[in-house]
Amino acid sequence: MPEVIKQPVSDQPATNQPPPRVDVDEFGLNRPLVEGVAHFDAAWALGQLRETGRLVGSAVFQHDAELANQVPPVLHTHDRYGTRIDEVQYHPAYHRIIREALAHGAHSAAWTDPRPGANVARAATFMLFAQVEPGHACPVSMTHAAVPVLQNAPAELRDEWMPRALSRDYDATLSLSKTSALFGMAMTEKQGGSDVRANTTSAVDARDGSWLIDGHKWFCSAPMSDAFLVLAQTDQGLGCFLVPRVLPDGARNPFLIQRLKDKLGNHSNASSEVEFQATTGYLIGEEGSGIRTIIEMVARTRLDCVLGSAAGMRQAVAEAIWHVRHRSAFGAHLIDQPVMTAVIADLALESEAATATALRLARAHDADASDDEKAFRRLATAVAKYWVCKRGPGHAYEALECLGGNGYTEAFPLARRYREQPVMAIWEGSGNVIALDVLRALRDRQTTKAFTTEVSLASGAHPLLDALISRVQHMLDDPDVSASPRARLLVELLALALQASLLVRYAPTAVSDAFVGARLGADRAGLYGTLPAGSDLRGILDRH
Repeated sequence: MPEVIKQPVSDQPATNQPPPRVDVDEFGLNRPLVEGVAHFDAAWALGQLRETGRLVGSAVFQHDAELANQVPPVLHTHDRYGTRIDEVQYHPAYHRIIREALAHGAHSAAWTDPRPGANVARAATFMLFAQVEPGHACPVSMTHAAVPVLQNAPAELRDEWMPRALSRDYDATLSLSKTSALFGMAMTEKQGGSDVRANTTSAVDARDGSWLIDGHKWFCSAPMSDAFLVLAQTDQGLGCFLVPRVLPDGARNPFLIQRLKDKLGNHSNASSEVEFQATTGYLIGEEGSGIRTIIEMVARTRLDCVLGSAAGMRQAVAEAIWHVRHRSAFGAHLIDQPVMTAVIADLALESEAATATALRLARAHDADASDDEKAFRRLATAVAKYWVCKRGPGHAYEALECLGGNGYTEAFPLARRYREQPVMAIWEGSGNVIALDVLRALRDRQTTKAFTTEVSLASGAHPLLDALISRVQHMLDDPDVSASPRARLLVELLALALQASLLVRYAPTAVSDAFVGARLGADRAGLYGTLPAGSDLRGILDRH
């Protein structure tokens, strides 16, 4: 009888596993994003966004995202001959990704074509790239956010650096011959953290139009950027300085990278500690007005933290839905198991609320923003930065769990996303810092009125939302609100009121009713998957 040679089990074709989620249109499949772009006056960008969605959803781009995170940046302080060079080497995949992001205007489009909806289109572009590979979004965001600071720089600085910051070209080298530039920011010091007034880095006037800077920065992200906005102490207090990596004569500016941070996530992007030793900088604004000068950059990067968190939520939902629609257990696809359906639908609600909030904020940052819109964004950006970014890690974990053991491995993107989401809540002000910023904003009655006017546009649409609006208004009418020890509760309620109002006004009833019931109702719970009875789960999921 002939011998039967059995194929090893490990070599047999896999069954009951989802196919690779590649070569998809990440924009077109995300109906909340598509509809939000149109709602907020950026329908003119739909064609370009579809192209971007297909690019970032391609197998090639997704593989580059994996490589950029699997092979992290490496610091080279000296060359082979002992010369100090302070360069960070990235995997070529990282450069390919950031080149595409810049080419699509993720950093500059809102500035170079400032029509109504420009920041909405730019936000959607940024979110699509950050959804697949978030690390590169750091220098993209900082370059975008540096523009309003450069606009107020002395003419010679503005004329030299603004065209380079707005360029869609990308050149990874540090040289004077470049026509483009990426910007970074260095404020944090180890003894002060968020208390930047405690900074000890000093700047001395060199009497030739430049300043000499000495000190240590505890966190300096994207250290291979071409220039940095740096806070340093002068005789008159903190000043804001533009510090280039390369000096006008072609020499390297002293920018001593001491080490790269070994971070929880954000592995494709280098974050570092740097030393300044008689480092040349150029003053922007007045001596002593450094915080006021750089604050618009901080505000814009805070907005991008909201965009990045919303993008991460979208990735989490997309990957989880893909898995449960292709995976079977106990005789049915996971998506058809009622408990799983509720979890996925709840995750989708959170993602849609974050997306609507992000795009509404982006619209308020457009060039045609009225004084009321500017007042609204002053408060709403801080509120959203606190809430949306804090919701990100828990949302990523729950989506990861939907994949079971697969989700816990680095072979799937949700492990990377789970490690990534906390950074958005920490960068540009962690929770207490943002809550205190909200309290400061509430001292301005125009800001408070602009926010409550926006939220109240949905008054009368749902009794639970009406009750929340009334509660929030009562808290805001308290004369001691700006000194409240319950700041975190207030910010959470403001955020939920804004999200619920937006969904009631712009989303289908299936979405708004489920969100309001789940987040504001008597049966609301701490974990996902506890939606009100009668919620239209299919109607929610069909949008994702």
